[in-house]
This record gives sequence, structure tokens and C-alpha cells, in this order.
Amino acid sequence: MIFTETALQGAFILEVKQLEDERGFFGRTWCKKEMEDHGLNGNVVQANMSYNKKKGTVRGMHFQHSPYAETKLIRCTRGAIYDVIIDLRKDSPTYKQWIGVELTEQNHKMLYVPENFAHGFITLEDDTEVAYQVTQYYTPGAEGGIRWNDPSFNIQWPVPVDLVSDKDKNHPDYTA
Repeated sequence: MIFTETALQGAFILEVKQLEDERGFFGRTWCKKEMEDHGLNGNVVQANMSYNKKKGTVRGMHFQHSPYAETKLIRCTRGAIYDVIIDLRKDSPTYKQWIGVELTEQNHKMLYVPENFAHGFITLEDDTEVAYQVTQYYTPGAEGGIRWNDPSFNIQWPVPVDLVSDKDKNHPDYTA
């Protein structure tokens, strides 16, 4: 795997190192040892996926509070997403900053999201699937969220937002 740190300290874009031949290619999408060799949390305890019927669907911005804060590795396995993360670490030099990365079934990129980051995405195509590997079990009482259009962050979504769950629409403005 190829590891590239983003502008948000501790967040990485991972790319599949492709070994190609006449059949296509082979590449690794997960290796605990490689993760740990880069100082990243490789303790995956759960794998999840979401299926999204329509382009313009937003899921997020989600996180879990300590002690259930989770690290995530996000990959788009079908279609395309614009994946967004926000640094919520109050002691971080990039606190309250966000980045967006296009993850597609064609580019095979993954986004490593450290603990104490909010995460969400918008679908860029119909019939999009996203796979997540996480380092904590989902804990309903520990979940938190930031509204997709919270003025504290001014996230620039690349396509119009057409579908958001009621829960995600109703997160209060971020204060901290």
C-alpha cells in the first residue's frame, strides 16, 4: 500500500500498489503490520458497508465520543463518493479544518480517518457502495454528529445535496 499524509495531521490517503499482468492486477487493501509500521491504528474490530441509491446522498458527519472514538478506513467499492473529514481534536494545529477526497471504484483510494475526526460523504453517482473498517464497536450512546451544512465548517460539496436523513439534518450547530 502507498501511504500519503493529508493536510490534516494523522489522516492519510492509502492507495493500492497494483501488481499488473495480462489478467488485470492484484493489490493489498489491508495489512495490520503496514498500518502499524506507519504509526496508524490497525486494530480493526468491525467492517461495515453502506449502499446509496441516489447521487447527491449525504451520510454524515459522524463520530463517536471517547472512550469509544473510532479510527476508520473508508473505501468506495462501487460508484464514487466525495469523502469529507473534519479534525475535532482541540489540541490539533488543524482543529476544525476539513478536507475532501474523491474515492471511486476506479481509483481504489482509501481514506484513513483518525480518532476524534468527524466523517461523512456525498455520493457522486447512483448505486454507490462504501466499505468501512473501524477500530471500535458501534456504541449508540457514544455517537455524535455535525450537520452537513454547519456554518462553522462551510464544507464545499461538489454536487447538489439531494438526500439527507432527518437525523443528519437536525444536528445542532457545532460548538466547542
